[in-house]
Amino acid sequence: MKRHAFWMTSACALATAVPAFAADIDYKAYGDYAQYGSAPDVPGACSYEAIDAKDYSGKTLRVITHAVPVIGEPTDLHAKQFQALTGAQVDVVHIPFGDLYQRLMIPFQTRQAAYDVMFYPSLWIGDVQNYLQPVPAAYQEVPGMKEVTQNYRDVATWGDQMIQYPVDGDRHYLKYRSDIFDNPEYQQRFKAETGQDLRVPRTWEEYNAVAKFFTGWDWGKDGRGQFGSAEVTKRDDLMFSAFISRAAAYTKNPNVKGGYFFKLDTMEPQINNPGFVKALEMFIDAQKAFPPGGTNFGLGDEIFSFGGGQSLMSYSWDDAFIQAQEASSPIRNKVAAAPLPGSTQVWNRDTNVWDTFETPNAPPYITWGWTSAVSKASQNQDMAFDFLCFFSNEANTQLDLQIGRFGVNPYRTTHFDPTFWQEKLGWEANTAKTYVDTLSGMDQSNNRVFDLRVPGVNQFMSTLANGVAEAMAGQRSPQEALDGVAAQWKEIVDRIGPDRVREAYANVVALEDRGR
Repeated sequence: MKRHAFWMTSACALATAVPAFAADIDYKAYGDYAQYGSAPDVPGACSYEAIDAKDYSGKTLRVITHAVPVIGEPTDLHAKQFQALTGAQVDVVHIPFGDLYQRLMIPFQTRQAAYDVMFYPSLWIGDVQNYLQPVPAAYQEVPGMKEVTQNYRDVATWGDQMIQYPVDGDRHYLKYRSDIFDNPEYQQRFKAETGQDLRVPRTWEEYNAVAKFFTGWDWGKDGRGQFGSAEVTKRDDLMFSAFISRAAAYTKNPNVKGGYFFKLDTMEPQINNPGFVKALEMFIDAQKAFPPGGTNFGLGDEIFSFGGGQSLMSYSWDDAFIQAQEASSPIRNKVAAAPLPGSTQVWNRDTNVWDTFETPNAPPYITWGWTSAVSKASQNQDMAFDFLCFFSNEANTQLDLQIGRFGVNPYRTTHFDPTFWQEKLGWEANTAKTYVDTLSGMDQSNNRVFDLRVPGVNQFMSTLANGVAEAMAGQRSPQEALDGVAAQWKEIVDRIGPDRVREAYANVVALEDRGR
């Protein structure tokens, strides 16, 4: 028999002919979540009230997700809630990141209906798209879905169909210590030693110069040495995304259409053109400003280096910023956000010359994040879409956004209101404003970089990471390293099939070339 919900102010409220629903939702019954407060249940098809009216007693929903905590913990939490509301049995399987791709793909390729719901990195869409059930029109019309920003609707779309269910928004942007940049003593010292005014970097050349200046001395005045930049540099831990963040400024020319990683018409790799080579040279130069061990930082190291006050600047996903803004952080409200640095010189692959821009070219990198989908082979598609609808409802998302380890980041228009961050989390006005302005500003760009999103994307990114790592370690020159990557990319394209890769890549190019 279906169990009624734990969250109701009054259990009898649902028994009335016209429910007067006024309960706030919290997670405290499921763990140490009381510190995050509560959120109102917003009426609609995905609400607690609406899902409680469903009866899935006797049915089992099978879910595959990442290991706890990132996306795995909210999957567990919302599965328990959905089970309590609907009477369904929800079985959740947690898989470490390194094994998740194979555990997802093998059942698809062997025609097994192993899972109803999947949580996975959005850049795998090129490999999984044939196995996914498009999101039904009714779910695309719910208020929460209609508030998903254009970038994340694009991430969820293949061709003209939404086939991934948005539950997260991810991007790379610059994070910096605003208190240090605003310090008059440091402004004077920087001016005296460099002849330049200290400002938030607008180009990667400025970024490297500022980072090196603030390396190896106690500008934090906490009795330890501080450093200029924390970056993801570990070959097998998302370093390829850090490199793409740096490369976008030099290679994503707003005057050139038809492909960023490849020329779409020929599928000729562009990864070794002068723009990418320049970005790799700057990445190597930045090592002079890294903390000890910084040449092998994984994402967690970058998060704790910036979030813990060791490094002046960083760029990657939201996690380091949220870490810095936790209530116990010594640098809380001493940080700010800004767009990724750009470049005034941008390679034009059509003319084979560098174009000069008075305003630095700074394309946003809409990097991969977590997404979800329903298997085309599922026998429980209605229940599966109800679960994703519930997972991402307004109350759950408002609470999930506050828990840094959950891996759920802003992706709806309402998430870009600075008052939310001020009133709910106690952020100071300037910190909240720089954060939401930076994130929401990416949606306004008409010169964006998306991940590759084609069959074999893991092979392409693995070879890229290997090549960049070789150059970073001084084993090969930047040009030699990227020439090697380009040669391997050609082999991968030939192995998978040029037409198949081109057909998939056309979807990426359409997103990047689409105007706003």
